[in-house]
Amino acid sequence: MNINLCPELLSPAGDFERLRSAVLYGADAVYLGGKRFGMRASPDNFGPEELAEAVAYCHERNVKVYLTCNTLPHEDELAELPEFIRQAAAAGVDALIVADVGVLMLAKRVAPELDLHISTQMGVVNHLAATELFHMGAKRVVLARELNLGEIASIREKTPPELAIEAFVHGAMCVSFSGRCLLSNYLTGRDGNRGECAQPCRWGYHLMEEKREGLYFPIFEDEKGSFILNAQDLNMIEHIDRMARAGITSLKIEGRAKSAYYVAVVTGAYRMALDLYAKDPDNYAPPPWLVEETEKISHRQYSTGFYLGEETPGQCPRDSYLRQWEVVATVDGWADGQLLCTERNRFRVGETLELVQPGVPPEVLVVERILDEEGAPLEVANHPMMQLRIPHQAQCRAGAMLRRQQPQ
Repeated sequence: MNINLCPELLSPAGDFERLRSAVLYGADAVYLGGKRFGMRASPDNFGPEELAEAVAYCHERNVKVYLTCNTLPHEDELAELPEFIRQAAAAGVDALIVADVGVLMLAKRVAPELDLHISTQMGVVNHLAATELFHMGAKRVVLARELNLGEIASIREKTPPELAIEAFVHGAMCVSFSGRCLLSNYLTGRDGNRGECAQPCRWGYHLMEEKREGLYFPIFEDEKGSFILNAQDLNMIEHIDRMARAGITSLKIEGRAKSAYYVAVVTGAYRMALDLYAKDPDNYAPPPWLVEETEKISHRQYSTGFYLGEETPGQCPRDSYLRQWEVVATVDGWADGQLLCTERNRFRVGETLELVQPGVPPEVLVVERILDEEGAPLEVANHPMMQLRIPHQAQCRAGAMLRRQQPQ
C-alpha cells in the first residue's frame, strides 16, 4: 500500500490576489493560467511578466507553480503554442499541465527541462494510460473525477512509483466525462474545451410537448424547473486519510474562477486538516469547526463525488449557490492594538463578526469601535474600499479577513 503521509495541497489562483491568499493560507503549490490555452478564460490570469512575478513570489515562499496549458487547441491556435511554452519555461514555472498528446510532445521539444503534468481533461482512468503517459514524459497525472478510491489505489499500485498521482479534493464537479463537454458550444458558441464554458449544465430546464408550444413542464415537481445537469460540489475534508491511503500524492482544490475569500478559507481548512492527518494518520478525525469552514463559502450542495463507491454525486435541485457568509473587510496589517482594514461590505458598531486567519480557528469579534483613517469614530462603515481601524489587542497577519453570517 502506497500511503502518502504528506500529500501536496494544490490551490487555484485566478489572479494575484487569489494567489497571495493561497500561499498565505498554506498551499504547497498553486495552479494558474496564462492569457491563452487555459481551461478558465474568465479569471484575469497571468501575462508573461505577471507570470514571472507570480513564480518569484511563490518560490520565495517555497511554493510551487503549475501553469495550465490544458485546452484542446485547434489548428489555427498551434502557431502560438511554442512561444507560450517558452515563456512558461523562462518564467520558471515548475510544471506545465497539458491535455493533448500533441501539446505534450511539443512541450518536450520546445522546453525539455519543463516538467509535464497530464490534465484531468485527458480522462486517465486506468494504469495502462497513466504508465504510457509516464513513458512519454509525464511526471504526474491528474486522474479523471469518475474514479473511486479503490480504482485509484489499483492505478497507484500498477504505475511507476516515480509518477505522481493528483486528484481533486474539493470544489465544483463537471457533469461531463472528465470535463469534456460540447453543451456550451452548442447553446452559446462558447467552447468549454478552450476555456470559455458558459456552464449551461447549471441552468434550469423544462420539457415542452411539440403540440403545446410555449407550455413548459418540469421534469419533476419543482417550481424552478429541473436541474438534472447541475452536479453537486465535491467535499472530501473528512476523508483525507482515505485519499492518502489510496496513494494520491497531490490534493487539488477546484476554483480558479472563485473569490480570494473562497481560496483562503478552503486552502486554510485543508491545510489544517492535512496537518492533523500528518500528526496522527491512523486516527484522523477533523473537528466539527474545521469541517464547518467548508460550509462558510459560496458552494452548491456537497457530496463525496464518486470516490467512496457507495454513492454518486447527485443533482442540485436549485439554481443557486449556498451563500451564508460574506466578507465585510480584509486586514492589511496590525498596529498599536488595531486592525488596519479595507472595507468590502457595509457593517456597523455592535455587529458580531468572525476574524479568519491562517492556521487557527476563526475568532468571534464584536465590533466595539470603528475608526476612519484619521481616527474619527464611525457608527457605520458604508464606503467599500475605505481604510478603517478596528480595536483588537492580539496581533494579526495581513491577509486575514472579517466575515459575518448573513440573515437566513
